[in-house]
Amino acid sequence: MTALRVLIADDNPVVRAGLSSLLATTEDLVVVAEARDGHEALHLTRLHRPDVILLDVRMPGVDGISALPHLVCLAPVLMLTYSQEAEVVREALLLGAGGYLVHGEFTPDDLLRAVRDTRAGRAHFTPTAATAVLTELRSSSQQQRSVGQSTERVHNSVAFGLSSREVEIMDLIASGMNNQQIAGACFISEKTVKNHINRIFAKLRSTSRSEAIARWLGTARPGVTGHG
Repeated sequence: MTALRVLIADDNPVVRAGLSSLLATTEDLVVVAEARDGHEALHLTRLHRPDVILLDVRMPGVDGISALPHLVCLAPVLMLTYSQEAEVVREALLLGAGGYLVHGEFTPDDLLRAVRDTRAGRAHFTPTAATAVLTELRSSSQQQRSVGQSTERVHNSVAFGLSSREVEIMDLIASGMNNQQIAGACFISEKTVKNHINRIFAKLRSTSRSEAIARWLGTARPGVTGHG
């Protein structure tokens, strides 16, 4: 079996020595070069053509994040760092990192397995990095839902011809508020609320709150919503 060639990029000589010693304990991995910053990592990667790059984030001169988009064009990169901020994890992954390990959260065997898997295209994350990824996915999903709801709301207001005040009141109706509560929320009289509701019902071609809500939220039966 041909050993996987590994390049270590970290400004801390103690960390580099420790990683080199660990990788030397197995016959299928060999350290071909060590770099002190992103610039040197790029130079040595072009020179030695490693199969996997272990890359720190914070280094003097050219840091890991700055070097990452150039390095991933040459070899798979596994982030190996003390940096655990969610935005750093996110940026590293968007720039092409094949995994993200935070020091202190993995065993020697975890690291050896991660190096091999990175070469094979299988991602590895330690708990902090995995949590950051999960948080980002949830945040993106919530944003997409929010955008979708906002888009649907704007579409409905245009489709039914509601004014901005009528949109506000229709949203409050859909939230379950009665006329008195709507009047208090909008700082208007109940009589004014009733007048708005009469106009809203006419525009939505509805005769009841439940029917208006169904049309407003797009849940009415096909063929009976909108203006025909």
